[in-house]
Amino acid sequence: MNGKDRKANPVALIPFIVFIVSYLGIGITLIANGDPMGFYGFKSPIAVLLGIIVAFLILKGNIEDKFDVFVKGCGNENIIIMCIIYLLAGSFSAVSSAMGGVDATVNLGLSIIPPNLIAVGIFVIACFISISTGTSVGTIVAIGPIAVGFAEKTNIPIAFIIATLIGGAMFGDNLSVISDTTIAATRTQGVEMKDKFRTNLGMAIPAMLITVVLLLIFGRPEVVPVIENLEYNIIKVVPYVFVLVTAVAGVNVFVVLTLGTVLSSVIGLYYGTFGLLECSNIIYDGFLGMFEIFLLSMLIGGLAAMVQEAGGLDWLLNKIKGFVKGRKSAEVGIALITSIADAATANNTVAIIIAAPIARNISEEFQVDPRRSASLLDSFGSIMQGFIPYGAQLLMAVQFTNGECSPFDIMPFLWYQFALTIIVIASIFFPFADGYIKKNPWDFEKWQPMSETKKQAAENKA
Repeated sequence: MNGKDRKANPVALIPFIVFIVSYLGIGITLIANGDPMGFYGFKSPIAVLLGIIVAFLILKGNIEDKFDVFVKGCGNENIIIMCIIYLLAGSFSAVSSAMGGVDATVNLGLSIIPPNLIAVGIFVIACFISISTGTSVGTIVAIGPIAVGFAEKTNIPIAFIIATLIGGAMFGDNLSVISDTTIAATRTQGVEMKDKFRTNLGMAIPAMLITVVLLLIFGRPEVVPVIENLEYNIIKVVPYVFVLVTAVAGVNVFVVLTLGTVLSSVIGLYYGTFGLLECSNIIYDGFLGMFEIFLLSMLIGGLAAMVQEAGGLDWLLNKIKGFVKGRKSAEVGIALITSIADAATANNTVAIIIAAPIARNISEEFQVDPRRSASLLDSFGSIMQGFIPYGAQLLMAVQFTNGECSPFDIMPFLWYQFALTIIVIASIFFPFADGYIKKNPWDFEKWQPMSETKKQAAENKA
């Protein structure tokens, strides 16, 4: 297989289709058989492995050439960097949680917020915890029982309070510098996390404020819950604040996560929460917690390289370009690809990894700022993931209601997702959220890879 001789080839997309159809089909089958978490019963790396086997069987070329392309795809610089960040994020999250950081943050928030504003409080606390920990599911697990308890003590419907919690969880999932979705979106588009974060703020903050106003108007309980004195140690909240502030300030993400893990470890050791050996095991457990997404990213990197080398992505890109006429329609294309991929896989990180190569090609062709394309990937991945009734977020949240509501009961109250959808779509046609981008224009000449013609000219000149 030779990149210079590559032609657009729809057949090369079959391995990708096998991956998505097998993952989607088995998930639906498990749900139909009574497993509410069916989409998470069949591991995505196995589905990718099926696609890889098909790629080796049907794509042209000898086995050695195909294997060489596959391995280079797995070992792509951005893939490896992304995987290392996953590991560091996992270690920080595990140690910070083990030393009591999540409990301290929840109790601190509940101690500050007035009882008559409990719906707003649940939302704001979820926003802070999710943006600090980088996990929407973890946020839901941490706050879910508390949210349901408050709903039971007031006249606030459980579906309403759960939807409020999910909205806050998805806010942080979209913005957090240690979220796997943010890591995937930034690394694949070649941008810094701080830049993507600042680009996203122009959309996420208005959506959050709209949600807060709606909750202030419609979320006040007639029966004010009694919140007992909650114990917390402010020191245990410090690592989350440290990681958030230093990452946004532009400190190297490897340094941020490493120092964050060390800080949480020192706090845990000082308070006797765990010993030194146990701390090392917790860090390793954090690594293991990222194993699936680590393996998935590497395998999809290899599969994508094979599909691209065989002309599959070129064919798909040509089809997308059929309706893309400029920057606005290019951004619409990125949004649609990401949303469809998430609906098919029920995993926004997987969706971003799938859509990212196409998004980057579209960005290069139509000069969509890569900070903007990374923001769109993460935003629409989070929007769809926080809305689909078979996603982990809604399914996990429903578990705390003891059967009192279903994902479909929750969906009408997902106000943050609705607000974010409207604002992000509006930002495509009216770029009101591009203030940071306008102040810091992107150098497309340095970002775009050289074409073969440019490479040849540069070599001749040399």
